[in-house]
Amino acid sequence: MLTSLIAFIVVIAVCVVVHEYGHYITAKILGVQVHEFAFGMGPALLQHRNKKTNMLWSLRILPIGGFCRLAGMNEDEEDEEVIPGMGFDEQPAWKRFLILLNGSMFNILLAVVLMALFLWGHGVMNMESTKIGEIMPGFPSEISGLKVGDEILSVNGEKVSQWREMSEKIRFSAAKNEKVKFEIKRSDEILNFEISIPVNKEYGRAMLGISPSYVSYGFLHAIKSSLGYTYKMTSMMMRGLYDLITRQQEADVTGPVGIASMSGRAMRSGFWDFMTFIAIVALNLGIMNLFPIPALDGGRIIFVLLEMIVRRRLPNKVENWIHMAGFVLLISLMILITCKDVYNLFFTH
Repeated sequence: MLTSLIAFIVVIAVCVVVHEYGHYITAKILGVQVHEFAFGMGPALLQHRNKKTNMLWSLRILPIGGFCRLAGMNEDEEDEEVIPGMGFDEQPAWKRFLILLNGSMFNILLAVVLMALFLWGHGVMNMESTKIGEIMPGFPSEISGLKVGDEILSVNGEKVSQWREMSEKIRFSAAKNEKVKFEIKRSDEILNFEISIPVNKEYGRAMLGISPSYVSYGFLHAIKSSLGYTYKMTSMMMRGLYDLITRQQEADVTGPVGIASMSGRAMRSGFWDFMTFIAIVALNLGIMNLFPIPALDGGRIIFVLLEMIVRRRLPNKVENWIHMAGFVLLISLMILITCKDVYNLFFTH
């Protein structure tokens, strides 16, 4: 439980602070006044005011996320003055658009950077090769004498060059309860094996007991591949959302309790798994925040885009009411999802 709590705090803190920093740095570059940048929530533990800009940096008691308060966003306190021309609501639409957009863009950038570090420092299973990276103890692979580094050239006389292709041929032959013939390259030798692969009772299927080797990428290749992985994950998210909307699959939404549980599992699995989990959460947060829902950045962006198209601005009072209604709905939905997570945690195991 403690591990899950710590992991959850780290994940949320990293993702939210990076998101808010995206808003902050864009506002500073575009000449918008920032009242406060806070690490954490709740009452302040430490505060420091920049004498030049009069901006407040604060560390708050609850180490969950943070926030960035911009001047002119109806969050000004009584003793705070807005410098004329530097309020958010005084800016042209394109500046407000970039400030709102870049919170999510920084989350997506974080996901790309973390995935690149993972590919560079850890690597991924090499599915483009048939080289064995791991032998599972007690399985036919170990019993028959296969070794890490062996490269499988053919299965039952059929040449193979990729891991998935090889796995399918092994499963097909094993399902017929016949011994499977392998041609193996070990260093400079070509060896032949004939292996019986029975059904494993624990897994419920025939398993040879091998895993692919890992391949690490060069730094530039890692960045390029990370962009590809991020695009694929985004496509999968959008496809899943489409399936939910069209009712092609049941909704399986996770709230804070579920994320905490998954965070704990990822942390216990090791540094690299935890880093990957943070990347996935950051990407989800970035994409979800761009959805055109009132109270989210995406909802605010829609109003700015409409203003750019029709050349008229919705009255602040009306827009604020819409965002407040959206906020209430989001909080209500979050409470329902949290109740579902708690029920699943205690009553479905």
